[in-house]
Amino acid sequence: MMSFRRNKKSFTIIFFLLPSLFGLIFFSLTPMVSSFFISLTDWDVISGSPKFLGFSNFINILQGEEFWRTLKNTLYFIVLYIPLMLLVSLSVANLFNSKYKGITMYRAIYYIPVITSWVAGALIWKWVLNPQHGAINTILGYIGIEGPGWLYNEIWAMPGIVLASIWKDVGFFGLILFAGLQGINPTYYEAAEIDGANWWQKFRKITLPLLSPTIFFVIIISIINSFQLFPQVMIMTEGGPHGATQVMVERIYKYAFEYYKMGYASAFSWLLFLIIFFVTAFQLKIQKSWVKYDT
Repeated sequence: MMSFRRNKKSFTIIFFLLPSLFGLIFFSLTPMVSSFFISLTDWDVISGSPKFLGFSNFINILQGEEFWRTLKNTLYFIVLYIPLMLLVSLSVANLFNSKYKGITMYRAIYYIPVITSWVAGALIWKWVLNPQHGAINTILGYIGIEGPGWLYNEIWAMPGIVLASIWKDVGFFGLILFAGLQGINPTYYEAAEIDGANWWQKFRKITLPLLSPTIFFVIIISIINSFQLFPQVMIMTEGGPHGATQVMVERIYKYAFEYYKMGYASAFSWLLFLIIFFVTAFQLKIQKSWVKYDT
């Protein structure tokens, strides 16, 4: 009797999981397996059937200069983006967590860029960063500073992409950090105030340790998103000037849909997957040294 009930329960669980399992297999696992087999071929879609090459695409990519340049550009974006994004998001989260009048309105305003299309947002920032008529250089001109060429300058193009990305993401990550702040027991701060702790001491000894799991989650998600940097680059610079903002997903897109080298693009995407996998695994390994889950 118990065995029948157990089997019936298992059948019920499998029955309700089937739609999700079908979606996972059909829309995720099957394309992944297909892309791996395509990465082992020379296939331009137009000429006909793929020609098997083995691992030649991977070898050519790793031996070429382009892969390392795009990886360097992606890492440069991450180095600029992550610290600034965390700093601004923490500031926004603290603002959200305050008791100021009308704070709900500010939360809604800061979240507007998150739900804004990247196409619209990138076009706005392309105008804002215009070296001649853009808002930023105009403001700098009022205080006697000559603004850079931004998206038309090899040095300043990536920082311009970073500014647009922070504007787009800060509301999302700020809201996540705000939720983390809301989960901190206020009695910790009350006890610290009784002991005479100042704002910085409370932030360093209470807020940061107890918020570290949320910060870790934000870092993981933001780094994964950074390696998949694409729409802002395509709309604002198209990889220029002179390849200064060429990144991995932008290369994958162009090889697949402009040059029709599907095998080469698939190999590029699998290398990107491996990079993200190992970077994430490394972060999970070192989290114990600074993430405090016990409250």
